[in-house]
Amino acid sequence: MSCLRTLAVALEDALEDLKEYDFRKFCSRLRGRPTGPKIPRSRVDGKSPVEVTEVMVSTFTEQEAVRVAVEILTSMGCNEEARSLDKEASEISSASGSAGTSSAAGSAQDHHFLDKNQLELINRVTNLEPILDELLFRDVIQQERYDTIRLLCPRQAQMRALFSGPLMAGRGAKDIFYEILQKHEKYLIDDLRGTE
Repeated sequence: MSCLRTLAVALEDALEDLKEYDFRKFCSRLRGRPTGPKIPRSRVDGKSPVEVTEVMVSTFTEQEAVRVAVEILTSMGCNEEARSLDKEASEISSASGSAGTSSAAGSAQDHHFLDKNQLELINRVTNLEPILDELLFRDVIQQERYDTIRLLCPRQAQMRALFSGPLMAGRGAKDIFYEILQKHEKYLIDDLRGTE
């Protein structure tokens, strides 16, 4: 892999590889995201993958833009494309982390269980009501976010909202979420642990 490869380039390439219909669908879902910054129709409709990548990176960060893209691709059923982008993004982050500061290297090598298993968790967590209740009780999410997430359908959308919002706060929030998952989704977590 070239040392010039960046997360933005990986995202751009992933969008360019989509069929025209899938790319239009991706742009529509990007505009219609229920959480996070809203992207106006005029900034993505009729635009090229390069232009949409620029909009996403300027609206989010490179890392968050990739995360959002993976979520949207997964919601569209483009699971192979989502896995491929996620895998490449992890490799790029690891490579740049090893060349950077010691804290960057540590974070690149120390991917949280939730980050490594995000797609599986989005698709397989089913017991969301008590999980959301505990996240609220433990101040990982606030009441307004709790109410918003509970209104989302299907449950995969609720999980995506957690990953793109409160769980971006850092390792502390992820650690609490992991503890709650162990309590309410024990068999799923055991299964995912067994595949690591």
